[in-house]
Amino acid sequence: MKRKGLIRAAVLLSGVSAVTGCGNRNISVLKPAGPVGDSQMDLIRLSLVIMTLVVIVVSVLYIYAVVRFRERPGQKKEIPEQVEGSKKLELLWTIIPILLLVILGIPTVSTTFQLNKKPEPAESMRVNVTGYQYWWAFEYPDYGFETANEVHIPAGKKVEFIMTSHDVIHAFWVPSLGGKQDLSPGRINRLVLQADKPGIYEGRCTELCGAGHALMNFRVIVQQPEDFEAWVNRLKKPDSQPDNDTAAEGKKLFAQNCMGCHAIQGAGYKVLGQTGPELTGLSYRTRLAGVVNNTKEDLSRWITNPQRIKPGNHMPAFDHLTEKQRKALTEYLSGLK
Repeated sequence: MKRKGLIRAAVLLSGVSAVTGCGNRNISVLKPAGPVGDSQMDLIRLSLVIMTLVVIVVSVLYIYAVVRFRERPGQKKEIPEQVEGSKKLELLWTIIPILLLVILGIPTVSTTFQLNKKPEPAESMRVNVTGYQYWWAFEYPDYGFETANEVHIPAGKKVEFIMTSHDVIHAFWVPSLGGKQDLSPGRINRLVLQADKPGIYEGRCTELCGAGHALMNFRVIVQQPEDFEAWVNRLKKPDSQPDNDTAAEGKKLFAQNCMGCHAIQGAGYKVLGQTGPELTGLSYRTRLAGVVNNTKEDLSRWITNPQRIKPGNHMPAFDHLTEKQRKALTEYLSGLK
C-alpha cells in the first residue's frame, strides 16, 4: 500500500509540474519587446548566473565532503576535527554572500531608478489607467477620449501610464513590455513603458481582486505611428449612428437598457453612462470584456448572460430580451466605429 501511495504521489507531482509549464507563449518576460523588458531581462540573467554559481559551488563542496570524509572499512570511529569558532571560515561564508548581494543589488537599484525617470513630454504620451472589477479603463487626456480593456500605443514612443483603482487593489502587468505596478484606490502610481515593434501584447492583473480576477485581462496593441494616428482620428470622430433598420431598433434598445452604465460618443445621447466600460468604436476592438473574440455571436452571448463568460462582473443578464431584440442590439453595437 505504501508503495502504491508513493507511486500515485509521484505521478501527481509529475502532472502538476508539467501543467505549471503550460501557458501562452506571448505572455512571458523571457520574450522582451521593449527597453523596460530588456532591462529586466538583464537582471534576470544576472541573478540566474549568480544563483547557478552558488548551486554549483555548494554541490561541489557537498560531493567532495561526502566522498572525502566517508567512513571507510576498518576505520577507527573518532570525532573529526571541529571547526567551531574558526574566524577564517566565518568571515568567508559571511563576506561571499554579501559580495554576491552587492553584485546583484547595485544594478537592480540602478535599473529601478532609471526606469522610474519621468519622460520628457515631447518624446512621450500619457494614458490614464483605472482598474475596475473586472475591467480596465484607458483614458487619453491628450486626445479627449477613452477606451476599455484595449490600449493602443505607437511603436518606439515612451508611454507614461498614470494609474489608480476605482474599488480594490489591482496590478497592471504586460510581461513582454515589462513593469508590474499596483493600482490602489485613492493613490496615483505611474509606469513608463515602450514597445519597439508593432504587435499585440497580452496584459494581466496580478493582484487577487475578487471572483473575476483570473479573467481581468487586457491588451496593449502597438501600431506604427501613422496607424496609431489613424486610429486616434477615428476615435475622435466616431461613427455611432445605425446604418440599417435593425441597428436603429438596437439603438433604441440601448437607450432603454444600457445607457445608464455605458457611454457611446457621437450617438446623440444627452446622458452618458459612467459605471461601465466605454463602448465607442466597439467594432475596432479585438476582444469583448477582455476574454472572448469580438464577434456578433459572442456579443449576443455576453448580452444574454455575461456571468457565464466572466463570473463576478457587475453587468446584469439581459435574458429577458427576445431573440429579435438581442439581434437588433447586437447589430447596433457591433457597428460602432
